[in-house]
Amino acid sequence: MKIKSLILLLVIVQALLVAQDFKKTATAGFVFLQLPVTARSASLGESSVALADMGVSSVFTNPAGMGFNDRQHSFTASYSPWIAEIKHYAAAYSYNTDFGVFALGAVAVDYGTMQKTKRTTGQKVYDVLGNFSANAIALGLSYSRALTDKFSFGLTVKYVREGIDNYSATNVLFDGGVLYYTGLGSLRIGASIQNFGVETKYINDPFKMPSVLKLGIASELIGNMQSEIRVTGIVEALHPNDGDERVNAGLELGWKNMVMLRGGYKFFYDEETWSLGVGVTPSTQIPVGVDFSYADYGRLGNILRFTLNLNY
Repeated sequence: MKIKSLILLLVIVQALLVAQDFKKTATAGFVFLQLPVTARSASLGESSVALADMGVSSVFTNPAGMGFNDRQHSFTASYSPWIAEIKHYAAAYSYNTDFGVFALGAVAVDYGTMQKTKRTTGQKVYDVLGNFSANAIALGLSYSRALTDKFSFGLTVKYVREGIDNYSATNVLFDGGVLYYTGLGSLRIGASIQNFGVETKYINDPFKMPSVLKLGIASELIGNMQSEIRVTGIVEALHPNDGDERVNAGLELGWKNMVMLRGGYKFFYDEETWSLGVGVTPSTQIPVGVDFSYADYGRLGNILRFTLNLNY
């Protein structure tokens, strides 16, 4: 009898653990905020929280990175044809002042147009009532400042909205991060929390935000940022509130800071695995650079991304 009771108890505990995992996985809304934004980040397996040379692109990964940007004006724009003919856009602009770096950023997703239908009886099953569209947008204001030549912090407040047909949900979220040069060679440590905020509702259904805590390290394995040839390694751990922990890793090979070859890999994902990319900045006199990335999403297909960078 005791053995049967013990077996029953173990079954109940296992069921509760499985139920807890199920409740955690894919329970957040505004999931478009989890998509990679820039081609450089995507090609490095999204391991970019500890990079100090991202410029204004840092508003999408770790706003503390902007504090080390010495350019007065910086602009970036990205585009990607996402899965299922979804279009993903992003842009950001930063201005460097004596009081720190201020930036405006925007992310938009166009889910396209679909038919609106209504169930009917009989062989026809449904009637077509017309078309409807779905979209999402995030608008952010960021501030970052390097307190010393080794430490920087950054904050972002952003308005997010997602809508389908006549229905929508909105919220105000926060990002925050720090970036620190340890003094051990070029080793730096970065940490950020993204999409932090209270729950909101879609019609009458409440849902939580896709918050994620990121902790990463980066260092030049060969050379340094001024070397003719350098190799930078990045490793990043993620703790999302709607899924299991994950690890991203990337390598970047640079030649005179003009041509970059990149590769990355994602661990503990269902479909996402490896990625590749290239970046070209003709010279320091020409403040224009372009980045391309190619990412493998398994059964979901491959994703291309393009980013344009301007610095003055």
